Amino acid sequence: MEQMEKEPIKEASVEVSREFKTLINSQHLDSLKQMQNLILGRLQDSNAVLSHFNEYSDNSFAEVSGDFSRNTRVLKSMKTDLDYVFLKLRSMKSRILATYPDAFPTDSERELLDRRPDLETPQ
Repeated sequence: MEQMEKEPIKEASVEVSREFKTLINSQHLDSLKQMQNLILGRLQDSNAVLSHFNEYSDNSFAEVSGDFSRNTRVLKSMKTDLDYVFLKLRSMKSRILATYPDAFPTDSERELLDRRPDLETPQ
């Protein structure tokens, strides 16, 4: 019984595939296959190049990561030291101003005395 049900389905699918073949131009299909193979090759080449680049980047980072860590620690230490120096300078300046109010020039006098370029503003 089951075999008799499968036979008409098989014949129908064969007929449908035969009709599809008449709708599709075989040259266009071959051209499409060729283009897909070309794209596949290019994608595989790109993947190989990217894999090589990732390996190279990983090795390069492994070589310099120790230097980055050490330099980061040095910069943090330098910042701490500079913060301490500037804190001391501010406190010294405030003590000098309390003792000698005319020790430092006013803003208008400072502009006349200070002719250095402002490095913080873009030019």
